[in-house]
Amino acid sequence: MKTVMLVEDEEFILEGLRSIIDWEEIGLKVVHMAHNGKEALELFEKEPVDIIVTDVEMPVLDGLGFMKALREKNTRSRCIILTGYDEFEYARKAITLDVEDYILKPIDEDKLTQVLRSAALKLDQADRNKAADMEEKFGWKRFLEGRLNKEEENKYLDLLPPVKEYVAVAMMSLEPDSVKRGGMAELLKYIREKEPAMRPLYLSPDSLLLFLYMSEIRAGNAAEYFSAFQNGVEENLQLFTFISISRPIASYQELQDSYKVCQRLQKYRIIDGYGSCIDEKHVKERTSQDVAIDSMTLRKMILKKDREGALDYIEDLFINSIRESVDVDVLYQLALKVALILNDIKVEYKLEKVRRMQDLTEMLEKIYRAEDIFGLKKIFIAEVTDIITYLHTENSQYTPVVRQLMEEVAKNYREDMNLKTLAYKYHMNASYLGQIFQKETGCSFNQYLNNTKNGIAKDLILNTNMKINDIAREVGYPDTSYFYRKFKQCFGVSPASLRDIKKYETEPGDRI
Repeated sequence: MKTVMLVEDEEFILEGLRSIIDWEEIGLKVVHMAHNGKEALELFEKEPVDIIVTDVEMPVLDGLGFMKALREKNTRSRCIILTGYDEFEYARKAITLDVEDYILKPIDEDKLTQVLRSAALKLDQADRNKAADMEEKFGWKRFLEGRLNKEEENKYLDLLPPVKEYVAVAMMSLEPDSVKRGGMAELLKYIREKEPAMRPLYLSPDSLLLFLYMSEIRAGNAAEYFSAFQNGVEENLQLFTFISISRPIASYQELQDSYKVCQRLQKYRIIDGYGSCIDEKHVKERTSQDVAIDSMTLRKMILKKDREGALDYIEDLFINSIRESVDVDVLYQLALKVALILNDIKVEYKLEKVRRMQDLTEMLEKIYRAEDIFGLKKIFIAEVTDIITYLHTENSQYTPVVRQLMEEVAKNYREDMNLKTLAYKYHMNASYLGQIFQKETGCSFNQYLNNTKNGIAKDLILNTNMKINDIAREVGYPDTSYFYRKFKQCFGVSPASLRDIKKYETEPGDRI
């Protein structure tokens, strides 16, 4: 969560700024409130912030003077000016100080919220660009993967501190939310200030290679040291990480092998999750025993359109059957089996060419990019839901009246539809019509309507830049909170989380 400082000499305006914005809802947290530029500079020295909202006219040191002094020390933080005077001179000076925007009092809440969101997005982009520049400049991954000649390798080795006794090597990866809010920059600063015995190497926007320089006596406690370091990062920075540790080495000649071990152990993140710290000993005793899957049972549930039963089965497979003691390859084998079962159903019922359906390659890519078991489960929940929804619409073995209802939904899903009105239209008893629909489609009319709306909403979330509120209205949900509930019931993930996952998956940068 990005941090904010509010600077305003009038106390009631300062408190008003604090209360008119739902800071948490837009991913921000107010950590400082100052009454003049001098006080603001002192607070910033103690704890820097990401975004500053400041008045211009203040005693002791005004807003422009404060920002000028700030820019001599910090160019990253975004600044927003508040003033009661619409004067060009303020705007002209503000431009030279790299100010985000210039807002007149009385403050427009929507305008301020919009500018705050914009500032947060610019910070994210700046951090990603900085990380990409670091990779371009240093390129340690090429060295670690053995893609350089001997002369080039020696240049990299010369950049590392000499090994006096032992070096413990570990790889630390940040969870996606931590990456998106600039966590890598915070983490590097924390290591520099708090861990003098540790040297980080930047690998990608979400991962570091850590060198811990230790004595022979302490080398055996490397796992404990890294675990305590991880706890400190979580407590002080609210960043969640996963650490994989190789054995200590006495020479950098062993470094590339240590890197391979760390990278291999990173696969266990999908089972252990962020917040875990593991080494080879931690996974040595894990079982390779297969997890049984009853493919016929799962297939029958899907073809009978038993969505609840099929999703319960998926839940049992990936949550209840998998323990931390299992080898990670068992989990991937299980996921592959389920993906093949679903793909066979799509091929058999000619669903593989449906526009929103994933092909097997796309599914496998998502499986291997899943962050944890819960992310893996969500992939299959969404896929099973899509298959059952399309089996409803593609099956031709429906009575004419049920097909008419389906056509009504396809054409008029945005409208306030209900079975009672449609039953009157087709001169049928509503209860009887509902029973026929349930029997032939495997779900109630309302569930079918919601599945259709949510399927179209999912398409819009993944393939357009429409706002979530606009998508809700587009598919016929005037109440956005109701749309969130129904969408999450359908796909196991909220609309906003689905869009965040899509954005994260399409961001540039190597991933380990």
